[in-house]
Formats: sequence, structure tokens, C-alpha cells
Amino acid sequence: MADQSAGGTTAPSGPGIDLTGETAVVTGALGKLGPIWAGALLDAGARVVGLDLSTDAPPSLKEYEPDRLLLLESDVTVRDELAKALAECVDAFGPPTVLINNAGIDRPPTADGDSWRFGDIPDEVSTAIVDVNTLGVLRACQVFGSEMARRGRGSIINIGSLYAGMAPDPRLYEHLAQDPPFLKPPAYGMSKAGVCALSRYLAALWGRQGVRVNTLSPGGVSGGQDRRFRELFGARTPMGRMARTDELVGPMLFLASDLSGYVTGTELLVDGGYSCW
Repeated sequence: MADQSAGGTTAPSGPGIDLTGETAVVTGALGKLGPIWAGALLDAGARVVGLDLSTDAPPSLKEYEPDRLLLLESDVTVRDELAKALAECVDAFGPPTVLINNAGIDRPPTADGDSWRFGDIPDEVSTAIVDVNTLGVLRACQVFGSEMARRGRGSIINIGSLYAGMAPDPRLYEHLAQDPPFLKPPAYGMSKAGVCALSRYLAALWGRQGVRVNTLSPGGVSGGQDRRFRELFGARTPMGRMARTDELVGPMLFLASDLSGYVTGTELLVDGGYSCW
């Protein structure tokens, strides 16, 4: 993503994308997908500030030099912590130009753990999901996105979900021996639909200030689910399988770079065609 007034300074380098000179902030940087986003941004040349509840980097991120990767403890439910992280980002690497809002609470399908019937889902379960998945994105955009808008440049990528626009199929969970049966929390889809709405709102608000805002919504991503679930999900998907994490990298880098310079306010689904049926 380049300064439009300069006519663009970043461009694809061979088959990849060059983000040299960019400063990217990734929330939830140490979760399931956070290291994927952070590693891809670093490999593309960006400096990365990773925010999470700890700074215990996974092996995949330990290979990067500290002059290009800064991990900070920061909770997206606490705006003061995000403001402190912004100040540290500017001091270490300069102002943020890319923001990946990745922090979120999900509940993958398993036969262990708590489950409830719909009418019995505790308020605190739903509240926690919305506070992180939706209000956390809002807070990060208020802090980091406002700084981008003030400086007239930036790309914000809010991580959504297939379930922002589609209901979970209960038949995918019928094989799980659990009573009550496994139930994907309804607040999860609600929270991700809110993320899509926020992306459109901010795209309209900040478009003339050089800030693009989009949602990247993965479908099912393979990551330790039981074999039967993967089979059922694949049968429900035109491509016949769940996504690999590396297949999410290209779409993210596209939205982060000047290749998507006229793309804003949209949702990019990376779901193997799941939503076309």
C-alpha cells in the first residue's frame, strides 16, 4: 500500500508482494491465525507490531529480528492499552500503515468442553465474544485507524468469518457425542456480521482520507478438527476440503498492498466456494 500522492511506492516483486517500508499492526498475533498474518507480512518486508495477551512468541516468529518484529502485551477490550501500544509502535517503527484486526474468540467443534442448549447460553459467554470480536475491532480502529486517517494513509483488514453471512450447519456436529449437543455460539456469527458492517462504515468515513477498510472472511480452516468433521465440511464445500492456513496469505497481502488500491468497503470470502451453494 503506497502513498497515493506519490503515485505508489510498493509493487509486486516477482510472484510476491513487497511491503518494505510499511508498518503493520496485528491484533491477536499469537493465536491460531495471528502468526500466519504476522509471518507473511514480515516475509513481504513489513515491520510488524504484534499485540496479544502475552509476548511468548511461537517458534514460527522467533526467527525474525527484533528490529522488524515487536510483540506487545495489549488487550483489545482495554482502549488505554491499545493507545499505549500505538505510542510504542510509533516510537519503534513509525506510524502504522496496515492494521490486521485478528483478535477474536471462537469455539471450534469438539466433544469436550461446555455446551448449552440455545435457551441456556449464559449471557457472559455471548458478551465476551462480542466484546472481543466486534467491540475489540472497533476499539483498534478507533486507536490505530484514526491515526492512519490523520496521516492520510492506511489499509485496515478486519478478519471476519464465513458465518458472518451464513448459519452454521448443525449436521456438521451431529457425530460429536455430547449432551447437550455441540452448538456454535450464536454470538460468534453476530459478532462477525458486525465486523463486516463496521468495515463498510469506516470505508465510507475514511475513503477520502486515504484509508481503505475491508473484511477478509475465511471459511473453514483446517486446524486440529476431528477427521469426521473435516470430511463433512469438505463434502459441503465445492473444493471438497477445508482451507490450509497458507491459502489465506495471498488474499491478506492483496488487501494490504497497492494491488487493491481501489478496493474498499468489501468482504473477501476465502471459503473454497462454501457460500455459493
